[in-house]
Amino acid sequence: MTDAHISLRNDALSLSVAPLGAEMQFLRTAAGGDLLWHGDAAFWTGRAPVLFPIVGRAVGDTIAVGDHSAPMPQHGFARRSTFMLEAQTDTMCCHLLRDTEDSRAVYPFAFDLRITHRLEGATLHVTAQVTNTGSRDMPFGFGFHPAFCWPLPHADTAPHHVTLASGGAPDMRGLEDGLLRRAPLTGPFMDGDLEIKEALFKDGALVFPNGSDALRYGPKNGASLAFAFHKLPDLALWRPVGAPFLCIEPWHGTASYVGDGPQIAQRPNSITLPPDASSEFGYSVSVAR
Repeated sequence: MTDAHISLRNDALSLSVAPLGAEMQFLRTAAGGDLLWHGDAAFWTGRAPVLFPIVGRAVGDTIAVGDHSAPMPQHGFARRSTFMLEAQTDTMCCHLLRDTEDSRAVYPFAFDLRITHRLEGATLHVTAQVTNTGSRDMPFGFGFHPAFCWPLPHADTAPHHVTLASGGAPDMRGLEDGLLRRAPLTGPFMDGDLEIKEALFKDGALVFPNGSDALRYGPKNGASLAFAFHKLPDLALWRPVGAPFLCIEPWHGTASYVGDGPQIAQRPNSITLPPDASSEFGYSVSVAR
């Protein structure tokens, strides 16, 4: 096992991935423009954490599987775990996290979690494969939490927008101490478009239990980022007040609702994998004009 960061590069992009959390450290254009937030502790030390085996908070920060219960931090433990490098080329790397004695004491399942980063032209592909290597059904949630610069390189003072490919206006859920309120709220999108402003995030993240399978982030005119999501129906947007980044978070699963119990299998949009089965999730982000 190594602590070395993995560097990938092609003619359009360069990327660094750390073994801790299989987390991206930077994503840059060939011209040297930073697309990914750099993790300044003044706002948030994260950059692009992986969320497993839960997304968001659990009630009382405790999860349960049948009669087993244990503390579980927000977004799970994968982001604080060291992955093993399983494969690498000039433009691809795959990191693997397997269960351990410590992980099973909290989350009593045997699993493989593979995170693959791949550069293809001006597009980054990030995929996750979760495999149940044990002998009983395994409930979990999964999500990505990448933070992209705001503003984007060379965007100057142009307003930045998130524009949903669906053109819709998904309902939103409010937050109460990190948990979701059950009553849906009218979301801030208008015909699929949302201008990013400070006031949007004064109460925390914006959570859309049925978001969009594709969106665009950046100025209306000029360079922007185009996203496509695979098997990640939930969407969150988050930006601490004053922070120079926007988190665009595709998830399968969300935080618990206020008043819910601790069972992972009963969390919103939870997945249950039978033994020897796998499930794959992913997103792509392309530098677009």
